[in-house]
Amino acid sequence: MDAPALPPADLYINRELSQLEFNKRVLAQAQDPSIPLLERLRFLCITTTNIDEFFEIRVAGLKQRIEMGALAQGPEELPAQQVFDAIRHGMLGIVEQQYQLLNQVIFPQLTEAGIVFLQSEEWNEEQQEWLNEYFLEQVVPVLTPLTFDPSRPFPRILNKSLNFIVRLRGQDAFGRKRDRGMVQAPRSLPRIIRLPEHLSNPGQHHYVFLSSIIRVHVAELFPGLKVDGCYQFRVTRNSNLFVDEEEISDLVRALEGQLQASRHGAAVRLEINHECPTDLQEFLLDQFGLSEHDRYLADGPVNLNRLATICDIEDRPDLLYKGFTQGLPAELHTNENMFSLLSKKNVLLHHPYQSFAPTIELIKSASIDPDVLAIKITLYRTGADSPIVDLLVDAARADKEVTVIIELMARFDEAANISLASRLQEAGAHVVYGLVGYKTHAKMALIVRREADKLVRYVHLGTGNYHHATTRVYTDYGYMSSSRRLGEDVHQLFMQLTSLTDTSDMSRMLVAPFSLYPSLLEKIHREADNARAGKNAHIIAKINSLNEPGIIDALYEASQAGVRIELIVRGICSLRPGVPGLSDNIHVRSIVGRFLEHSRVYYFHNAGEEEFYCASADWMERNLLRRNESCFEIRQAQMKERIRHDLDLFLADNCDAWVLHGDGSYERLSPRAGEKRISAQETFLKELAPPN
Repeated sequence: MDAPALPPADLYINRELSQLEFNKRVLAQAQDPSIPLLERLRFLCITTTNIDEFFEIRVAGLKQRIEMGALAQGPEELPAQQVFDAIRHGMLGIVEQQYQLLNQVIFPQLTEAGIVFLQSEEWNEEQQEWLNEYFLEQVVPVLTPLTFDPSRPFPRILNKSLNFIVRLRGQDAFGRKRDRGMVQAPRSLPRIIRLPEHLSNPGQHHYVFLSSIIRVHVAELFPGLKVDGCYQFRVTRNSNLFVDEEEISDLVRALEGQLQASRHGAAVRLEINHECPTDLQEFLLDQFGLSEHDRYLADGPVNLNRLATICDIEDRPDLLYKGFTQGLPAELHTNENMFSLLSKKNVLLHHPYQSFAPTIELIKSASIDPDVLAIKITLYRTGADSPIVDLLVDAARADKEVTVIIELMARFDEAANISLASRLQEAGAHVVYGLVGYKTHAKMALIVRREADKLVRYVHLGTGNYHHATTRVYTDYGYMSSSRRLGEDVHQLFMQLTSLTDTSDMSRMLVAPFSLYPSLLEKIHREADNARAGKNAHIIAKINSLNEPGIIDALYEASQAGVRIELIVRGICSLRPGVPGLSDNIHVRSIVGRFLEHSRVYYFHNAGEEEFYCASADWMERNLLRRNESCFEIRQAQMKERIRHDLDLFLADNCDAWVLHGDGSYERLSPRAGEKRISAQETFLKELAPPN
């Protein structure tokens, strides 16, 4: 049967609209009554941060394409305006659901649980007195109320900062009429203030929003003028960083300049309290150069993410997920040092169910072992107070050869990575920045140790970042080995990243932007050839995103040849599954649960000679063609069985799984009557990480 001749928009799902669907799946977690209350609030906050980034990057780029009269990015060949309109329609529904959930479900249930957000009309006399004092002592000294005239135009508002537009009436001290003012909330103050225990009911937590305190006292900031209204707003700005690789001579200085400029980038969205009068809304839209299609009305805090600060109340474990103790593989339940252990066998870790501590221990052992000569590592995101960075600093100060490849362009971590690079350089480490235009996204470490009369290489390869905090909430694989061939491959890749030279053929690794993409295409085509020859043919991929047209087209071709293709794609998926004659044999599901699915695993049946790969790369254009990525083969039979077991669990999940349909919509699965309940994440917790 010939493949149907479909226009591009019917062959592919637009990336932006697919990402919007992912945010709906995260919001569904917040709406799920079976999830503990504070965890539901956390998911609500996550949707806010996801959507913020979506506007800062994707919508900002889309608006630029509208101005140019260009098509939206992607092979669908859709007008940018059409995609923007669809995003606007979908986003209005998401915003409405967010505030409906907050006001009608989460706030009332929090109050029942003793976590109370007090509205100004609920403050009793003692609370009012304390809050008055807080305002005068903590808030007023750092506030700058503003009115506007030709000598003092509308100020430049920082990206995502909290502000208030104020309706005024009367004349100022110089006899001039004033009708509008503005207050910028200090960035140095917390957005949520917990009242002292003596002002709360026994056993309860009472909170007040900073915005409520400012609104109640705003008249005190404009003496002599009548205040007729005060309304929260915030603006989201284009945060895309542009660095001209043809012109720059110093990446750090160029990036620092771009970071500063991005705080005042072009406005892309205005969020404002829904009670704000229309004329003030239009005034703000005009000041930011926005239209009504960029305006979103908030029936509550304009930044829901500020509520994340209460999601870890220590004395309310009943409102959180049940705690667990991260496990360890059996071979690590000894006092044997890491080098001795890895000289005998390889280790596979599955985070967060198993601890990241062995990885830290490996770096620690390397930092203090007198026989270790060199440590090399890639850092994309590390987080504040990283123990691995501390160990690298110690190693450099101990005169070991420490080489750190830092990706300065890791989105939203740019400033932190510049600071990290300076700290390592001061300690004596060799710091190399990711190549402009090709982000270094590979996750790998190499340790060179002298043993007897030879040098032995120890490696750590992973699917996730060297970030000790996220290893408790992101699912990833980490692999440690002293394999000679694998060590040689990792050495070659480090040589390439530091010297920009070619690598010779690797025996255990595939790397982007060189061998990974053509190898994936070759393996997909091989499965198609096997299917045509009447052999079993099967592909499984667990990835975060899929949008690369060449890969999608190859999967369509393989489906038509009879290959069974099962894709576990957490977020963006531009492939349309189940289209008759095109993708009948392709099934796509997304797992959204307690932990953020982050691991990347590729499986190819290969006529019975099964191949398993773990990687840092998703099947996206940027990962396969514009990033430095690492992909490593798992060859040990026991580990292959383990990973296949994990993949089978994800494919059997009927609790946290969503099935993608050909029209781009997702359907949440739930156990049918009499069907066994299967949650991959819950099963891994039981198998690998016993509860506290």
